[in-house]
Amino acid sequence: MEKNNARNSPSFAFLLIIFGLAIQDAFSQRVKVQPEVVSYPGQTVSLQCEYPNQSGTALTQVSWIWEPADGKRDNIAVYHPDFGPSYPSSPLIGRVTFVKPSLTNPSITISDVKMTDEGRYICEYATYPSGNEQGTTTLIMLAKPENNGSAITAVAGNTSTVVARCQSANGRPPAKITWISPFNGNDTVVTKPGTSNTVTVISEYRLVPTAADDGKEIKCVIEHRTQSKNEEISMKLAIEYLPKVSITGYDENWYMGRSSATLMCQAFGNPPPSIAWKTTSGPLPANVQVQEAYLTVPKVDDTMNTTFVCEATNQRGTASHHLTVMVRETQLPLKGSTTGAVIGGVTACIILVAVIVTVVVMILKRRRKEDTPPKHKPPPPMKTSGSAEKPNAGQASETQPLGQTYNSQTEPVTVSPLHLRAQMHTPAFEHFLLTEVFVFCDTQNLDDADYQKNGHGEDSALSGSEDRAHGRYQDNRELYGIEPRLHYSASREGGFISPPMYV
Repeated sequence: MEKNNARNSPSFAFLLIIFGLAIQDAFSQRVKVQPEVVSYPGQTVSLQCEYPNQSGTALTQVSWIWEPADGKRDNIAVYHPDFGPSYPSSPLIGRVTFVKPSLTNPSITISDVKMTDEGRYICEYATYPSGNEQGTTTLIMLAKPENNGSAITAVAGNTSTVVARCQSANGRPPAKITWISPFNGNDTVVTKPGTSNTVTVISEYRLVPTAADDGKEIKCVIEHRTQSKNEEISMKLAIEYLPKVSITGYDENWYMGRSSATLMCQAFGNPPPSIAWKTTSGPLPANVQVQEAYLTVPKVDDTMNTTFVCEATNQRGTASHHLTVMVRETQLPLKGSTTGAVIGGVTACIILVAVIVTVVVMILKRRRKEDTPPKHKPPPPMKTSGSAEKPNAGQASETQPLGQTYNSQTEPVTVSPLHLRAQMHTPAFEHFLLTEVFVFCDTQNLDDADYQKNGHGEDSALSGSEDRAHGRYQDNRELYGIEPRLHYSASREGGFISPPMYV
């Protein structure tokens, strides 16, 4: 019972199938042939066949059978050890022959092969006692196709149409065609018979064309067994569309007597359009010169007060653009003069600041090289009358700090030059000096409108600007406490005026 179940199990059946296929393969391998032979038209091909292991088997006859693609079988060559070779009537008669007629190696050659010779070639042995045994060789005929591609002229619109076509003609086997495209289109493939059992493949690319697609590039890629690499064919689309027109060159400053005023008509279209100039009232004025897309007026006069029209025409139609010209009595003022004055004033201030900064840097370098002032007081003068004089109450000593108030009726304060120089070298004084330079620049770069109100630049707007500059000066000098105080001059030709200083 268990033995019967084991024989009926799926695994046992699978093993029997594998064993049977192995036995069949072992017998089929007794006839040795080439699985595939490739050839081009006009060549000579050799089809190998042999029976290498004859132990226990008697070979009586060998035959070659041709089976084309349509399925009709023909005997093309037979060899019998007693009767010799024979070549029955077939499309290959006269071109097929045994290499060395024998039962052990009955190979044949086919000369001047044609595309129609493609098919299966069967080498079949008549044996005893196993019967007939055979091996099959497939002859593949190759034909290198002729590839080409081109753009198909289309009209811009709302309907999908063919814009490009690629063709691989008279190839064997059939070629494969694909597309590389930036468009959202699709392709269709058509296969039809070529010459001498070849195949022609045609692929067309379709899309909804627009004017913007004109001149853009698209590629088809052709893959074929006879080619070492895929062939790419590039093409530019040809989309016809209505012209687009515009007139340029008018600057709204055509005035009486102006010379060489020019307009240009820019027109784009496919096919390229022709251009014509006219006016809305009729022909062009007599004082106008036209050269292709350019319209030139040698001297502007009243007749130019009109509307010019540029018309562009191609096979898709006509488009136009209108431009109305207004002739002025006088030329418009040139723009940018005020801007140039402001730029000049700013540039002058920048140069002045650069000079001041350079001077300050030189002072700092010089200060580092000089010796520092002495820390001890000089000895008092020798007494001449036996008693020292007391200084007046309002008289300042030699070491009195600069800027200390004093009685106006006393002698002017005597300040040590060394002490004054040290104070001028302080960072506070240098910063104050730079600040005053910028104040000076502010007054020099007042808006031109402030000087045009009364023709002399002395109205209230100017005074207000100078008051603001003077206020900034007052804030800076009080901030840094620099004495003797510098007095700012409110006049534009002034600058900085210092009061007398007694040293």
